Amino acid sequence: MKYTVITGASSGIGYETALAFASREKNLIIVARRKEKLEDLKSEIMQMNPNIDVIIRTTDLSVTENVYRLYESLQEFQIETWINNAGFGNFASIADQHLDKIEEMLHLNIEALTLLSSLYVRDYLNVEGSQLINVSSGGGYTLVADAITYCATKFYVSSFTEGLAHELNEQGAKMKAKVLAPAATETEFAKRSMDVEDFDYNGAIPKFHTAKEMAGFMLDLYDSNQVVGIVDGITYEFELKDPIFNYAARFKR
Repeated sequence: MKYTVITGASSGIGYETALAFASREKNLIIVARRKEKLEDLKSEIMQMNPNIDVIIRTTDLSVTENVYRLYESLQEFQIETWINNAGFGNFASIADQHLDKIEEMLHLNIEALTLLSSLYVRDYLNVEGSQLINVSSGGGYTLVADAITYCATKFYVSSFTEGLAHELNEQGAKMKAKVLAPAATETEFAKRSMDVEDFDYNGAIPKFHTAKEMAGFMLDLYDSNQVVGIVDGITYEFELKDPIFNYAARFKR
């Protein structure tokens, strides 16, 4: 029995991605901090298809020890797809940003994603059909005012994943690495980024996608042979592309 792992599955893109993969009859391992939200997601999936196996893992991936503990707890499962979706943003000037929040963001957006990606690649490098999909952002390709540190974390995600895709290709590996780069999406992202209780995307944001739409784009990327799935920041059209960053291939002696 094969499984798809989705981190940050308690809301937004992660939640809708779980439903999208469930619609393909994929067994799921859903990961997040909020157990009650994961239970709600599992119930919704069970209503869709009671034959799907849904495993819940409750953990805070901004804590390094929890990252290793999570991966070790999944050794009994055969994982065909790993989706690193967990992450959050921050809107503030660099001089004014709260460093405790920034520290947590760096741990989650960069460290946890890197460790989980590395562990998964190590075990599934040459498993036919295996995919690693890391969720970046349009802010992982364009610097956005008052979100510089957040964008820097997502530039890392984009470059790390594109570089991994090159590396896997050069090695002739069977695994595929891909990066999804959403633009503004109606999720809890804005509330967490601005530390507010509520945020209405309608009126406040000229253009945005719903989390369900982004989950559909996730499936498009999953089905494709392309490395990057990115939303154009102007037209808001979704595009599938080859790696965007320049890559210097290894010098061969």
